[in-house]
Amino acid sequence: MRTPAFHRHPAPRTAIARRRPHGTDPMRTQMTFSRLRSETARWVWPIAVAALSCAAMPATAQEARQDTTVLNPIVVEGEGLDPLSGGTSYVVGDSATGVKAGARITEIPQSLSVVTARELKDRAPAQLEDVVAYSAGITSAIWGVDDRFDQFLIRGFDNGTSGIFRDGLNQKVLNFSGFKIDPYLIERVDILRGPSGVLYGENDAGGMVNVITKRPQPERAAETFLSFGANDVARAGIDATGPLNGDGSLSYRLVAVGQAGETEIRDSDNDRLLLAPSVTWQATPDTRVTLLAQWQKDRLTPNNFLPVAGEDYPLALGALPRDFIYSQSDFNRLETEQWALGYEVEHRLTDALTLRQNFRYARQDTDYRHLYFSNMLDESTLNFAAFTVDETATQIRLDTQLQYDWQGASSRTTLLAGIDLARDEIDGRTGWAGGHTMQVGDPGYDFPVASPPIISDQKQVVSSRGLYAQGITRMDSGLTVTYGARKAWIENRATERLNDTVTTSDNDALVGMLGATWDLGGGWVPYASYTESFTTNVGTDRHDNLFKPTMGKQYEVGVKYAPDENSLYTLAIFDLKKDDVLTRDNDDPIYRTQTGQIRHKGIELEARTALDNGLSLIGSYTYLDAEITRSNDGDQGNTPALVPEHQAALWLDYDIVKAHPGSALAGLTLGGGLRYVGATWGDNGNSRRVDSYLLADLALRYRFQDYSVGLNVTNLFDEEYHGTCTASSGCILGEGRGFSLTLNRSF
Repeated sequence: MRTPAFHRHPAPRTAIARRRPHGTDPMRTQMTFSRLRSETARWVWPIAVAALSCAAMPATAQEARQDTTVLNPIVVEGEGLDPLSGGTSYVVGDSATGVKAGARITEIPQSLSVVTARELKDRAPAQLEDVVAYSAGITSAIWGVDDRFDQFLIRGFDNGTSGIFRDGLNQKVLNFSGFKIDPYLIERVDILRGPSGVLYGENDAGGMVNVITKRPQPERAAETFLSFGANDVARAGIDATGPLNGDGSLSYRLVAVGQAGETEIRDSDNDRLLLAPSVTWQATPDTRVTLLAQWQKDRLTPNNFLPVAGEDYPLALGALPRDFIYSQSDFNRLETEQWALGYEVEHRLTDALTLRQNFRYARQDTDYRHLYFSNMLDESTLNFAAFTVDETATQIRLDTQLQYDWQGASSRTTLLAGIDLARDEIDGRTGWAGGHTMQVGDPGYDFPVASPPIISDQKQVVSSRGLYAQGITRMDSGLTVTYGARKAWIENRATERLNDTVTTSDNDALVGMLGATWDLGGGWVPYASYTESFTTNVGTDRHDNLFKPTMGKQYEVGVKYAPDENSLYTLAIFDLKKDDVLTRDNDDPIYRTQTGQIRHKGIELEARTALDNGLSLIGSYTYLDAEITRSNDGDQGNTPALVPEHQAALWLDYDIVKAHPGSALAGLTLGGGLRYVGATWGDNGNSRRVDSYLLADLALRYRFQDYSVGLNVTNLFDEEYHGTCTASSGCILGEGRGFSLTLNRSF
């Protein structure tokens, strides 16, 4: 058993939640509600009572008669930009993700899309990986139902554990500490495709997801909700904001969520308690300070891959019983508690100079126990292993920026220089023991599982610092040029207390980017760019040379078409390579060398529009030609695991209020979507193929006065499909049909 490390996908890759049989067990439902009343009532009911109390209050802003309250934007001075707003439709015009100083999305020379507040409201996603499921270039839930982390591919690269950013600061997974984000805390999500090393430092080549959380607003607004859904999941929440003093210079926001229920596994946990207060102080017209805090406690469920009849063992032995598939060992447990505290400060020094600093400290305690399927010992014997993690992870992020705006005779230039510091620490113990067996003909978890022996007692600290600069020059001719560079230094120190060994490594990297857009008029904007990224490697080759960072390099051309403020169409063509990839050293196979290469080429199409007739649309298509172009591991020329060649998605939403304001059905909104993911391989050796699948989703909502009632259904037809499979550890099924019925009140 290999010791878990920071920069690898969580091991063991053994997480599966298989859908329970159709229908609901009345005894199970009764037991679940009993558990809610006793063990976890404190998770939901205090917030539910507060939500009901607020819902019973008179509305304090009678002019806000929609279920989505539109709050005042945060405006970036100079260009009149609004890069943090969730918007009011499926399209927003600005972003501070591709250009930290803020820019129109059509000025950014990379493919970038935004999941807006309206889309979040309409689709009601349960997790971050569901939030991005309809976006081009994204393959979500790649490991099936795995509540430990939010996991997805961007342009075929596994960015879910490293490419999640929160308010512009990296919030990567550290070992088994996932720092999960509840969708109710999200204002919008920016998806930047392709390398982003200049602005954000170390990250994989596929891209990044920047989650913009809700912030205080100067005008009073609030909403509450109550919901009940599949697997007896009950949720309640409050989102309130407004001024704290008479002149409005001090404002607050409070987001709270309580949740209790199960997953598709019998006697499982799917509980959450979230509290996220924030305060903004507009000290002067030139100075703004925002404090952001969060506390979150989760009780979730680790899940197992399981073998498949006819693939992992003889078909004649029959499929595993469904009662076993939807059960788990009493040994299993996943409990986490996280805290975060940060600030954002902006001060305009002069009309041309602006200073910003963003900071966040985050900590998560994780208690994880898992009896997981490891492999088949023979044709009829399943081998399980007990795995434990008891760890504390901390993240510190500090990003300081100085912005200079300059007006020329026929151009406007914004220059941004910054220094960022980051420190990740993980301190914990890992246990592992195999040898728990059962027979295919009589499987069950009716045996005791002792805590396994400790195989690692480790503290690991990764510290990084970076100097970066980015400029954007807007010319009166319509040409916009973006350019930048970063120098980064990373130090990694791991102390293994079991054998008193210390492993250290130092890396540095220099990356750059150059791109341009050209506004031709009529909404047409072609663009081209070259961008770079890097990820560090730990260890040495057989000559004791430290491994260099793995470099990502991308050429991208495309066109963006924005005929009006409610429409954005994007075509992107890209050629993305990762060089210096670790692979086996043929001269001495116990060592690794850096001669590997992976190349992903593809085309992406995305459409986002809101028409005057009440119809809104999100459509996307991705073609990806992925290949391991150089490798000594026997997989050269193969397709990387998990990567589909084709995928597509379409979401339609029809608002009868806008289409027929005088109709008897005014207030009703109908929505629905399709998601297609093509066939993939379960391993780089391409020994096991995973079939394609097509899923349908549905949304119904009715608004009346300050209230709305919504029904959201995912995987409407209860399609059974595999998220992925492995060469030796079986397969993982994707999520079955899910639903949630929600009552909202805005006031």
